[in-house]
Amino acid sequence: MGSTEDLDYPQIIMQYSSGFLVSKVMFTACELGVFDLLLESGEPLSSDAIAACLSTSTMGMERLLDACVGLKLLAVEMTREGALYRNTEISNIYLTKSSPKSQYHIMMYYSNTVYLCWQYLTDAVREGRNQYERAFGISSKDPFGAMYRSEEEILKFMAGQNSVWSICGRDVLTAFDLSPFTQIYDLGGGGGALAQECVSLYPNSTVTIYDLPKVVQVAKEQFVSLGEPQISFHEGDFFNDPIPEAELYILSKILHDWDDDKCKQLLAKVYKSCKPGGGVLLIESLLNEDKSGPLETQLYSMNMLVQTEGKERTAAEYTKLLKAASFGVIQVKRTGKLYDAVLGRK
Repeated sequence: MGSTEDLDYPQIIMQYSSGFLVSKVMFTACELGVFDLLLESGEPLSSDAIAACLSTSTMGMERLLDACVGLKLLAVEMTREGALYRNTEISNIYLTKSSPKSQYHIMMYYSNTVYLCWQYLTDAVREGRNQYERAFGISSKDPFGAMYRSEEEILKFMAGQNSVWSICGRDVLTAFDLSPFTQIYDLGGGGGALAQECVSLYPNSTVTIYDLPKVVQVAKEQFVSLGEPQISFHEGDFFNDPIPEAELYILSKILHDWDDDKCKQLLAKVYKSCKPGGGVLLIESLLNEDKSGPLETQLYSMNMLVQTEGKERTAAEYTKLLKAASFGVIQVKRTGKLYDAVLGRK
């Protein structure tokens, strides 16, 4: 590693300050359908052709395409007729709607919902609370009431979460051997992508998705085939309604939405319902113990500030919450990816 004299601090600061421009370029190209068009065409296209197909200005499209080339989301080939653009491998895999690993839906959720809350990050830091009231003119006292303010928003959120688990689900579900657990409840399981990955990995298991009635309705209609015998649904609010008995409870990106008191309340309910020898699997993005990183997790924690009542935590902090609920034999596995796993046993 070079000395501090080797660092170009002005350039670093400028890169940081323009970071939001990078994300917006990618979001816009996704929203307009650039990557989908190039995949479907099967051949490189000119900026004029792309603009005509997507009903945009030629000048604006050319600049967008060139920025995507700079981000290595597109490649360009210069011919006698002019520049021809094509997708790179990363765009074909992650940014086209039809790919099994598509991140299109989470991109759109960030662009059209999360981005609006982040406009008020300064206010969130000053006040220590989420910014739904400023961003959308609705009460911020119930974060999920605000997040699920319409069926359209529910659908966008669930599709976005399914996108995440399409690339992260296997890593967290294989961090520990879950084959001994055959009766599993996925609390706040939403669109069911994690449940589907779970029964694929552990064919002797059954998974019940426990979520709010309106979420379950959308999941049944849009995401989970009712013909899947290993997956079932349970409607309820896990803070206020009973949690049925099971061998394993999965809480994926649940505790980071809530403050410590709410987390302890939920984990105590889970412990009471858990069968002896069973456990709870927490799937979260873990901070380093000194909170020096990872950067992605630090940024997620800022997002929890503008959208929820919670925060990202260290492994020690999650261990403390589990112990407060009487869980023991706590194990932590860092996957090296975006999300990690913590297993507590009863």
